[in-house]
Amino acid sequence: MNVIRKKIEKVMYSDEKSRFFSVELFLFIASALYGLTVKIRNALYGLKIFRQKRLQCKVISIGNITVGGTGKTPMTIYLAEKLSTFGYKIVVISRGYKGKFEKKGGVISNGKEILTGSEDSGDEPFLMAAKLKEIPIVVGQDRYSAGLLAIRNFNPDIIILDDGFQHRGLSRDIDLLLLDSMRPFGNGRLIPRGILREPAISIRRADAFILTRSSSDNAETFNTVSAVSDKQLVFEAYNTYYFFKVEKGVVSEPASGFRNEMSDDFTPLARKKIVAFSGIAGNDHFRNTLSGYRCDLADFFGFPDHHQYSEEDIRRISRAARDKKADFVMTTEKDFVRIGGKFNFPVDIIVVGVKMCLKAEKSFLEFIKRKL
Repeated sequence: MNVIRKKIEKVMYSDEKSRFFSVELFLFIASALYGLTVKIRNALYGLKIFRQKRLQCKVISIGNITVGGTGKTPMTIYLAEKLSTFGYKIVVISRGYKGKFEKKGGVISNGKEILTGSEDSGDEPFLMAAKLKEIPIVVGQDRYSAGLLAIRNFNPDIIILDDGFQHRGLSRDIDLLLLDSMRPFGNGRLIPRGILREPAISIRRADAFILTRSSSDNAETFNTVSAVSDKQLVFEAYNTYYFFKVEKGVVSEPASGFRNEMSDDFTPLARKKIVAFSGIAGNDHFRNTLSGYRCDLADFFGFPDHHQYSEEDIRRISRAARDKKADFVMTTEKDFVRIGGKFNFPVDIIVVGVKMCLKAEKSFLEFIKRKL
């Protein structure tokens, strides 16, 4: 099963043409059928046959048009914190993907304490609950129902939808679309032949674009986006990284780890022998980030996005750490909340987090306040 998944992922990110009697051709046909469904759905919303529901507060959606990590969760955390400092009462709503509360909905955090674990909430909502203070987190596949729950319990001024671009059933006041500056539309194909969740022209629904992982020269990306956009504002964002350490033998709730001392100085980790693992959309990006900090990567375990770790997974990672005589085990914040209290590694854990930064922050925040 793992071999098949890797083959499909390779095709999704490939620019090669589909060959007859191949996996590529099968995925191309599947993506054509998927695309037809998406186009019909979008057309029905455009003709007002499908109608959006509106909540009695402002709604900001943060989303993307591709599968995989474009930084929605760090962007949601960034915007929630900024708007909170302006005096707005904020609630964040997330789908709660793969959490037990995904279908029925529920309150994950009341802003003062986390009310459930990551298995109920899903990894991203739990991560936001651990990092956001005084900002409640609500989950639910039905965002309108989740919004009503948020309003009943917290009476917010603004609801921020995490991953809301494709959830068209709920009206929003601002649509922010995140695009990976390295490859905004992947190979230009719809899933499962590519990574587009809907046709590229759909970006015209957005009020503004945010190019994530932005470099010093994004001219080519600007041209690619401008060719299909409707002249929306474009902002650029980049990531900064930090880490905290959890000592070996310390088994506790994941949220407590976020109270440990944070550092953005990775110099002490240079040339340290590490065994790393992650189950995110950007496993290769995480691996390359560690190499960029000159860590001696003795072994790396990559799992599917949102992977639920088993005891056997932990044993394999622990065995590698012992056999390789690693100084540390390293992982991401999202993976840390998913391993919960199951970890019992023979060495300390280094947990790496990411923070979103806007290049023209003042202009971006003025745009948001103006739209509100």
